[in-house]
Amino acid sequence: MYKPFDLTGKVALVTGGNSGIGLGMARACAEAGADVAIWGTNSAKNDAAKTRLAASGRRVLALECDVSDEKQVEAAFARTVGALGRVDGCFANAGVGFGGAQSFLDLKSEEWRRVLSVNLDGAFFTLKAAARHMVELGEGGVLVGTASLAAVFGAPRREHYAATKGGLLSMMRALAVEFARHGIRANAILPGWVETDMTAKTMANPKFVNNVLARIPMRRWGRGDDFGGIAVYLMSSASAYHTGDCFLIDGGYAVF
Repeated sequence: MYKPFDLTGKVALVTGGNSGIGLGMARACAEAGADVAIWGTNSAKNDAAKTRLAASGRRVLALECDVSDEKQVEAAFARTVGALGRVDGCFANAGVGFGGAQSFLDLKSEEWRRVLSVNLDGAFFTLKAAARHMVELGEGGVLVGTASLAAVFGAPRREHYAATKGGLLSMMRALAVEFARHGIRANAILPGWVETDMTAKTMANPKFVNNVLARIPMRRWGRGDDFGGIAVYLMSSASAYHTGDCFLIDGGYAVF
């Protein structure tokens, strides 16, 4: 093994880590040697994910946490540190979808706030807790936000979702600058179209499939495991001088 990719002795926290992209990142980190904490709101999915992750032989913690609730985030973070001792890398990955495409003119304020509360407020609460912990620990660390192609491409009828991902992208860049002096790196991941529970309904639409799949040069949807490699890289010392960046992982969609 290329030694910088060895995560032995490190602890990774992945919100929304019980399925999809989050589980793919958590699995890769565990297989590279890290102990892993996953947070999710579905206890059954948490338990199933914990069982899969435990096969790596690493310590695994699965907690129920609604990241839109700051008190829940603070409590879950304290429990994570109490159980695993520290957090070296925090992946703010938890998010919700846009609840069905609808005209901006028909978008209800309640739906706007629902999406922002999880995707943007939740990332803020999570990253704030992690950054504070890393500064106090004094050994550096890694902050990662899962954004979306919607952060950089026009996403009609999904303005609320796009706003959260654009905001997250800007926040990660600001964190990279503010916390570099503490040895903390901050980067964003921009997934393309990925098969997850959140996208299942969209990808069951034949019209959508015909229009979009043809624009992906790799000719397939992304999978959670496609994000394992970038997670290990960002957690590891191999990326020790890499911060303030956004990693586009979309099968070539953006360039075609």
